[in-house]
Amino acid sequence: MAAGNMNNLTTLIKRLEAATSRLEDMAQSTTTTDHTTTTSTNGVSGSKAAAVVGGGSVGGGGGATGENVTRAPAPLIESLPPSIEAFDDLIASDVKKFVGLSEELGGVVADQSSGVFKAFGAQRKILIVATKAKKPEVQSPLYMEILTELQRQMGSVGDFREMNRGSPFFSHLSAVSEGIRVLGWITVEPKPADYIAETFSSAQFFGNRVLKEYKERDRKHVEWVQALYRIFSSLGAYVKQYYPGGLVWNRDGIDAKEALKRVDAGQNNTNTGAAPPPPPPPPPPPLPKFDNMAPPPNKNGAAAAGGGGDMDAVFAQLNQGEAVTSGLRKVDRSEMTHKNPTLRTSATVPPRRSSSQASDSSRSPVPPGKKPKPEAMRTKRPAKKELDGNKWIIENYESPSSIIQVSAAINQSILISRCRDSTVQVSGKANAISIDNCPRLCLILESLVSSVDVIKSPNFAMQVTGNLPTIMLDQVDGATIYLGQHSLGTEIFTSKCSGVNLNVPPSAAGGRVEDDHAEDWIECPLPEQIKSVVRDGRVVNEIVEHAG
Repeated sequence: MAAGNMNNLTTLIKRLEAATSRLEDMAQSTTTTDHTTTTSTNGVSGSKAAAVVGGGSVGGGGGATGENVTRAPAPLIESLPPSIEAFDDLIASDVKKFVGLSEELGGVVADQSSGVFKAFGAQRKILIVATKAKKPEVQSPLYMEILTELQRQMGSVGDFREMNRGSPFFSHLSAVSEGIRVLGWITVEPKPADYIAETFSSAQFFGNRVLKEYKERDRKHVEWVQALYRIFSSLGAYVKQYYPGGLVWNRDGIDAKEALKRVDAGQNNTNTGAAPPPPPPPPPPPLPKFDNMAPPPNKNGAAAAGGGGDMDAVFAQLNQGEAVTSGLRKVDRSEMTHKNPTLRTSATVPPRRSSSQASDSSRSPVPPGKKPKPEAMRTKRPAKKELDGNKWIIENYESPSSIIQVSAAINQSILISRCRDSTVQVSGKANAISIDNCPRLCLILESLVSSVDVIKSPNFAMQVTGNLPTIMLDQVDGATIYLGQHSLGTEIFTSKCSGVNLNVPPSAAGGRVEDDHAEDWIECPLPEQIKSVVRDGRVVNEIVEHAG
């Protein structure tokens, strides 16, 4: 009997131990998960989560044992929007293939391709922010903060061309630096696909050079150019499908600043619920008390006379009567200017005026015009180059050691003022350029939508490599303008100008395009003298030509 009770007690203890072990395994499996592994390359990230497998042994009656494996439920991960998934496919296929071919070529081409990959990653980050947040004001610092990383990566890609102008792969670098500007479509409305197509034509100019040079020499370079073109065509199709009218923001989303923080922290889920309100600001500090404050010390550092330290001491001194002058020092006769004429010559007091001059002084004559200060006395302001909304502001540069580089977009204008002996190079297609009071300024630009307006800038020089509709010169004394093959239709308006010379390529006079680099350009001076004659009641203006 005692042996049977002992067996029952042993069986009961084993069952309790098995139940306890099973409960512990279940609790561990529901609370323990693997860390989410995030693979991120400049904004291009993916996440994988796996559940932790827990196990335990359960003992049955009569000492039988068995194993029971329990899988923890996988964490819920919301999928990315279709637009982001499509952009990831573009990067994984076309962009990575281009980077791989660039690495096969090696050198500066491979280094520049890494910047292209980073730029696409920075744009993906902006697209994710747009799916989460409301659109901020275009001219707000927050909007510029969102675009900062993309602009930096695009600028680094363009810098490769400028730093390697002597490289044998200069055409490769130029094609990429021109083509990377397609990523600026996110700031273009309402037809960003047209902007991509227009930018692609600029990159195609240099890409076709590579095709012509390496078509019979090395097939890898041809495949490299084709991979670059495929990126442009895929990006254009992507924008037409998902953003035909421009970048779309989430109207019901959170604040853009909060969304940017979440994306930077790796929280790329698509939950766009409203974030909790921030805590209230701390109360303002108490106001300072000015009661019973000592007056400031005088020039000699001594305390105020009277020792009162308030207005009572001041009035007490004023009520002294004649005694108030007792502390004054008596002036010696040798120090009196009216007693010693020799002191009048060095005195700062102006000489005594006559009675007629004194009577005229009662009137208020019109003051003469204020003369400008000479250059040596003018205060030099610090040089500045910044983007204020959609306007680049460049001012106060004087003989800089390097070229002032500006990467402009199609919706941005440029204002250049008070720059002397400077060279400004504008890459990309800007809207308009205004130049004011810039002596000896050199401007190098590619293309413009509107015009270049130059005012009061003597010895001005400009070179145009792309399209330019209009040039307006006002009060310019001496200007040299070089027009490229694509800007021969430029209209030039001059007012109060002299010494303006226009240089055109030899092909404009019937020569071949290939001769532009071999022959001297043709210089065409603009007329300065106009003859006006009244004929039949109308004023007829004719250009004065000098022969001989």
